[in-house]
Amino acid sequence: MPLRSLHFLLDEYDVDAALLTFLPDIRWATGFTGSNGVLLVKRDQVYFVTDGRYEDQAKQEVRGAAVHVPGYALHEHIAEEGWLHAGDRVLFQADYVTVNERSRWDDVYDTIDWHGETRVLAQAVAKKTESEIDAIRRAQAVTEAVWSDVLDLLRPGLTEREVAAAITYRHLQRGAERMAFEPIVASGANAARPHARATDRRLESGDVVLVDMGGVVDGYASDMTRTVVLGSPPPDFAEVYGVVREAQEAAIDAARAGMASDALDDVARSLIDAAGYGEAFSHSLGHGIGLQVHEWPPVSFRSEDALPEGAAITIEPGIYLPGAFGVRIEDIIVLRKDGCDRLTQASKELLVL
Repeated sequence: MPLRSLHFLLDEYDVDAALLTFLPDIRWATGFTGSNGVLLVKRDQVYFVTDGRYEDQAKQEVRGAAVHVPGYALHEHIAEEGWLHAGDRVLFQADYVTVNERSRWDDVYDTIDWHGETRVLAQAVAKKTESEIDAIRRAQAVTEAVWSDVLDLLRPGLTEREVAAAITYRHLQRGAERMAFEPIVASGANAARPHARATDRRLESGDVVLVDMGGVVDGYASDMTRTVVLGSPPPDFAEVYGVVREAQEAAIDAARAGMASDALDDVARSLIDAAGYGEAFSHSLGHGIGLQVHEWPPVSFRSEDALPEGAAITIEPGIYLPGAFGVRIEDIIVLRKDGCDRLTQASKELLVL
């Protein structure tokens, strides 16, 4: 984990201090992997406060901050130490603080001029270092190896849950520390639901099977979707698969840093629309990925944000035909000034098993 300075926040938001509470951002900034902690950034010092469960862990992991372990009353400790003063203008992450928690702070601290902002570190976190990209690449390699295992397992008679359980087990067996999300295994008409959950439905000959999965390696997530068919494909499957694959490849070829999010989304969406399936592509083209499986920036028709250099994003167009089947293909790329690097290497050839 590289040492990161957060003092730029004080100038960017014109504040005396920044109080960070969102754990993925704290991990990004300091390396701390525990489940409870607060980071206070001041011009003369950075303080990390956690509870006694993590005393040894915090001292081993945290970089760039003085570690304090007072017990569970983290904010009370900050107030008692006098690190914040009445009238200080203090930045906080408004998108990750509940109304109840924010109200409690007024009882703990002196009169603070709280300055809530959203997406405080989103831009910085999105611009991945080469070591972060390598972690995502290694996580993706685990997922691709698991996909090879799954292809050997898929057969009529297995339930979707049994396949999902095998995916989870194989990820852990191959070195993932945990799953990035609950695997999606959707067969037959279930594949027409973009975020279907695995059920007790048994795979049948002729089923389209959509599998979306990802694991975590050194804190960084992978994410990959592939769609295959068991036995004779249903009518129009080959056509739909071809449209999705063409749209995905076109978007990857067009992707580059500085491009507007909605413009990249439109590359894929316009091809799907021209093929007559526009209404069947119901979600955004992709999303950022890193310490969280869904990070800023979105790759969406709803966002005009410029996509930053070094961002790892997914490209995952889909077509979903209710009552019939669905097709999605998803890869991870890293945005560069002149194009992108592909982190996903798994084949996208149409597979009939």
